[in-house]
Amino acid sequence: MNLAAKGLTAILSIVTLGAVLSLPPAFAGDDGNSKNVTEDEIVRALAPPPKKPLTRGLSIGPQADPVPSAAETKLIQSVRGRATRSLSSTEREEIATAAKDKPNIDLEITFDYNSADISAKSLPSVQALGRALTSPELKGSTFVVAGHTDAAGGEAYNQDLSERRADSIKRYLVEKYSIAATDLVTVGYGKSKLKDPSQPLAEVNRRVQVVNMENKTTASK
Repeated sequence: MNLAAKGLTAILSIVTLGAVLSLPPAFAGDDGNSKNVTEDEIVRALAPPPKKPLTRGLSIGPQADPVPSAAETKLIQSVRGRATRSLSSTEREEIATAAKDKPNIDLEITFDYNSADISAKSLPSVQALGRALTSPELKGSTFVVAGHTDAAGGEAYNQDLSERRADSIKRYLVEKYSIAATDLVTVGYGKSKLKDPSQPLAEVNRRVQVVNMENKTTASK
């Protein structure tokens, strides 16, 4: 290889290295925290599944029923409008049980450490949630907004922090999107329901989950 060719090769190597080093952080590896959920994703996750039409002569297997049972309706009506910290541990577990098979989405809305302040990187997800809950598909339904913490700290402290985080989301949705406060049932679970138990201090555990408990067509206002 002559000197000119060697020089050109060296220049190309430097240019290639510079391009690699100048790539945006997203290309350095996705840790799962940089992607914000969209309004459409939230609507699809929280919308009740459509009932399959009955066809004469054909049997249809079990299908998800968006209509809550009488016991679930009684539970939701008893906690609507209640202050988050007023819920007993029994009521919190009853809500968790009723919510288990309902349309839900874990937005992984994160908070500043030791705080109920919504992190800047999660604000777009909270705004997408506000738009979704006021969409024609979801507006008027009753939603559970459940706050969670990581495992750092004691039980009482984390319970209080999770309740404040749920309240923080509710306050934002009510103030910014005029969602009726009674349509948002807030509950805190502290560190009792970690999303990633293998990493109890991980950021993903400091989150809020949203569940569509009562479809707008059946909700009793």
